[in-house]
Amino acid sequence: MANKVVCPKVFGDLRRFARCLNTAPVVPPMNFTGNYGSTNVTTPTLQPTDQILADPEKKVINFDDVKELFTGVSTSKLIRSSLTLQMASIESMVDLGVWVMNSKFMYMPIFKEVILGFVKSTFYEHFCAGKDLIEVRKTISKLSNVGLKGMLDYGVEHATENESCDQSMKVFLQTAELAKSLQSSSVSFVVVKITAICTPKLLKRMSDLLRWEQKDPSLNLPWKQKTLPLFAKSSPFYHTLKRPEPLTVDEERDLQLAHDRLEKICKKCLELDVELLIDAEDTAIQPAIDYFAYSAAIKYHKDDHPLIFGTIQAYLKDSKERMIIAKKAAEKIGVPMGFKLVRGAYMSSENELASSLGFKSPIHDSIQQTHNCYNSCAEFMLDEIANGSGAVVLATHNIESGKLAASKAIDLGIRNDSKKLQFAQLYGMAEGLSFGLRNAGFQVSKYLPFGPVEQVMPYLIRRAEENRGLLSTSAFDRQLMRKELIRRFDVATS
Repeated sequence: MANKVVCPKVFGDLRRFARCLNTAPVVPPMNFTGNYGSTNVTTPTLQPTDQILADPEKKVINFDDVKELFTGVSTSKLIRSSLTLQMASIESMVDLGVWVMNSKFMYMPIFKEVILGFVKSTFYEHFCAGKDLIEVRKTISKLSNVGLKGMLDYGVEHATENESCDQSMKVFLQTAELAKSLQSSSVSFVVVKITAICTPKLLKRMSDLLRWEQKDPSLNLPWKQKTLPLFAKSSPFYHTLKRPEPLTVDEERDLQLAHDRLEKICKKCLELDVELLIDAEDTAIQPAIDYFAYSAAIKYHKDDHPLIFGTIQAYLKDSKERMIIAKKAAEKIGVPMGFKLVRGAYMSSENELASSLGFKSPIHDSIQQTHNCYNSCAEFMLDEIANGSGAVVLATHNIESGKLAASKAIDLGIRNDSKKLQFAQLYGMAEGLSFGLRNAGFQVSKYLPFGPVEQVMPYLIRRAEENRGLLSTSAFDRQLMRKELIRRFDVATS
């Protein structure tokens, strides 16, 4: 497919514009840790990037050929993406945006209209798939044209009562129907937030009871369904310092309604052969979310392949141990288990809660330890897949983690097993990594939040606050875009 080249006058000051797109240092490389059979994560000695792979001459992901990397991406799209990422990388811009969206000015109709209009034409269009399923269909088509899949995520905030839970369930069902109506190669997952079909208040009550049951197995939870292990020895229990009261009759009723909603979604996805991915939240309510994910995974799967994928957050100190325990327990009862592996997004709130209660943070002490844990978890799952068990979505924006996992998958001979392994990045971010992995022969999906601008804005603000570091490290993408824009400028003016 030929690249679209615009008139030379568009590039009048392109070289000066492009230079500003690369303002942050490249993230340092990290290495896989050794024995994944152990749940202890150690910090390895860093090596130069060209020494990480088993074969130093082998380039699993090629970032040098920017023409090939951005094949199918229009010049106007590259310019818009570069500018948006540049703005998003400025922390003061994020601070201002958060302040404005939470200010009283948003109650003034004219001001609100102007702000939402600006947001829609910049950040919203860059990071979101559209306001409704009609616009999502168009975005999916564009992704499919460049060889990527979509993970459909209804960008709704936490539910507050049963009515909003029911409404969210209906959208999830409609999303599954949309996924099935599109060509089979264009959608990889429908994403479900348990907080959209069960209130966080109830999830907190459930999590407290599940934690206390782990401490005291004599505690009877009459509402508890068959599930997989939810905790490890290293899991934090400071959230529940005293024995919780049992669920009330009303709470048990609401819990059953939440189970019913998830069952309807699972049955629909099984009927349509659309895989379901359940997002993670903070540790205060994550035990209940894992409980929902695992109990549903036991009931609903496709022969030897998982239908439902849970999420493991590698920035948590207990993440690898929990993942291994759950994976092995599922294997024992013949349940195929899939995981999405991420680093995590609740660092500030997790640290603040632990500190306020006088406990150590559940998060690794350094970013390098988080990198090591992520890579170790990825290595474990890739070996499991090579041995015929389980499936994984490696959701990462980290270049070195992508290289390491891709190299490992190639060595194990599982690169082309798209049902067992795929990579994922947020829509509008890590484009270089997405296209590089695609060109290397891997299945790659983009995480696509969608919904009306006003509804999705709280979701985007929360993500912006949680992912400040992620936004500020978009320099590599901007550097690649700069190179391709200059190359196109040279072609257009030669």
